Amino acid sequence: MKDLINKLYRNHSLIYKGLLFICTTFLIVYLFPKSGKFKYNFEKGKPWQSESLQAPFDFAIKKTAKEIDSEKKDIVDHAVLYFDLDNAIQKKINEAYKEQFKVVFSDTLPTRISNKLFDAGETIISELYRYGVLNENYDFGEDRSVVILAGREKKYDGFYVNLIQQNDVTSVIEDVLSKNNLSSFKTNYVSLFFDLIEPNITFNKSFTDKAIQDELGRISFTRGSVAKETLIVSKGEVVEGDKYQKLKSLQSEYESQFWNEANYNWVLFAYTLLVALALLMLLLFLRKYRLEVFENNTKVTFIFFNILLMIFITTLVVNYDSAYIYIVPICILPLVFKAFFDARLGLFAHVLTVLLLGFIVPNSYEYMFLQIIAGIVTILTVSELYKRANLFISVGQITLIYIIAYFAFFVIHEGSVETLKWETFIWFILCGLATLFVQPLIYAYEKLFGLVSDVSLLELSDTNSKLLKEMSNKAPGTFHHSLNVANLAEASANEIGANAMLVRVGALYHDIGKMKNPTYYTENQSTGINPHDELSSKESVKIIIDHVIDGIEIARKNNLPDRVIDFIRTHHGTSVVYYFYMQEKKGFPDVKVDKLDFSYPGPKPFSKETAILMMCDSIEAASKSLKEPTSTKIEAFVENIINKQIEEGQFLNANITFKEIQSIKKVLKYKLANIYHLRIEYPE
Repeated sequence: MKDLINKLYRNHSLIYKGLLFICTTFLIVYLFPKSGKFKYNFEKGKPWQSESLQAPFDFAIKKTAKEIDSEKKDIVDHAVLYFDLDNAIQKKINEAYKEQFKVVFSDTLPTRISNKLFDAGETIISELYRYGVLNENYDFGEDRSVVILAGREKKYDGFYVNLIQQNDVTSVIEDVLSKNNLSSFKTNYVSLFFDLIEPNITFNKSFTDKAIQDELGRISFTRGSVAKETLIVSKGEVVEGDKYQKLKSLQSEYESQFWNEANYNWVLFAYTLLVALALLMLLLFLRKYRLEVFENNTKVTFIFFNILLMIFITTLVVNYDSAYIYIVPICILPLVFKAFFDARLGLFAHVLTVLLLGFIVPNSYEYMFLQIIAGIVTILTVSELYKRANLFISVGQITLIYIIAYFAFFVIHEGSVETLKWETFIWFILCGLATLFVQPLIYAYEKLFGLVSDVSLLELSDTNSKLLKEMSNKAPGTFHHSLNVANLAEASANEIGANAMLVRVGALYHDIGKMKNPTYYTENQSTGINPHDELSSKESVKIIIDHVIDGIEIARKNNLPDRVIDFIRTHHGTSVVYYFYMQEKKGFPDVKVDKLDFSYPGPKPFSKETAILMMCDSIEAASKSLKEPTSTKIEAFVENIINKQIEEGQFLNANITFKEIQSIKKVLKYKLANIYHLRIEYPE
């Protein structure tokens, strides 16, 4: 059990990467479409790119959403309306009318006129309740069929216009009186029936809605069918109208027949294999070409997180409306990776991400071509991201490439520019503007993942920063030495294509540990008094060596990034403090002096940048001892110091070649020759 725990502990980094790999794979597969992918790519209004397609089996043609919506609207607009009838109302009104008639009309009227008036009133009631009086005014459109229900019995089945609305009562009274030549009594009748008439028809909404739902449920979602081996579309034909609907129906039929629940797991398994293969390629790339990144779990997590984030955002947009797919700023991915790592890793990760997105987006070939080209342009054009103008120029170039490539694809598909959708260019412009969001995103990533970009390095290179100003006050000689080393290191890095900004910042901060005991270092001894004269060689060498440890402590207190702290740790490697080593040997000739007691603890430089700093630091510090320098002396001086470092194996862990070291030597010789150039002696 103990051996197992020890083995797990030793391999915890690989175990973490394995878990990260599995989790990312499943999350990406979860975002993928939950069915297989139709083997034909087609888009409405564009030519059919594949060979002529015949129906592989019989299938029904599905109606479009627009057709179904139109049918639903027609059913709702012309649905039968159901009303409830109260039979007791008319009888009640007739009885009330007999009582109210005597009140309204005078008893002094002749019997003949009185009878005629009474009969007219009964006719009015009969006309009003012939079909029924509604309880309120309804606006259901024209010529609507209605059904009057008295309990479960259907009493009337006709048109809606026959029912009496509330505002139609007066017109019915007027019609009856006019026919009987009694219009002069209109006011009396209106007054009589104003409070007398009651509605006997009430709209039955629940019954009507149920009937409508029954009708809607009987809608057929298909229209006609396509027989097996019937030609659906020929190569080069424009996919539109009935052809488009047939293709959509075939695609849907494939999904229902071949990608059903029975083989859903197989489809899922296939997706998982492809996603895992892509992510595995990324891990293998990191292990072979970016071992430093591979061994850092935070950086690997950062890379996987960004790939997953881009797939997630793209999936959201596709699910909402695939027309907006080109708004997603995929080029942020290579920009971010280039800012924190390098161009090669950025492009590799970008291509793999676009390949995975091909499973999600429509018209995947066109999409992948556009995005890969845009990613290549991003990598080639964006340099020195910390310069704002560079980012704007690069975004403009990326947007232009999008527009040109899309235009070319459109012409290939359509054969003309007459139907070109100019609004698509707006999506590309918006995508370019969204890409500018990379600057705040980089800042957020620095805080979340503890990474450092060129933008942060630019801020750290400011000599007016708090820490560098403190060093210039406490150890002015060391500060001046650091500036000289920074200039030499930056020139050397530019010569071999290393990260010049990183090595410059590392050079500025590499000796901050000397602030703790500044007077123990020659460059800060302005009084001519050397404190080492009163110390033993071992005591002196401990103070000298401790400036590395002190520097790391000061850097951590001031929140300097780990990439900068690496320069403090490695700028002396495991070299020997030769002066005090020889002093000890001279002072104790009979005692064997252990070199390890006079050596820096390391580690040795493990990158091009840290190796450059070690060379430049040694050259700049030792160059102060040159007397009457000449070009020959400078060349021999540079050769001796760097060759000695090579012999000691200081650069074995750094990925730097002999050719690059030779280039650095040339730069250092040239720079020193300029620093120590001879001047003519001016007369006093």
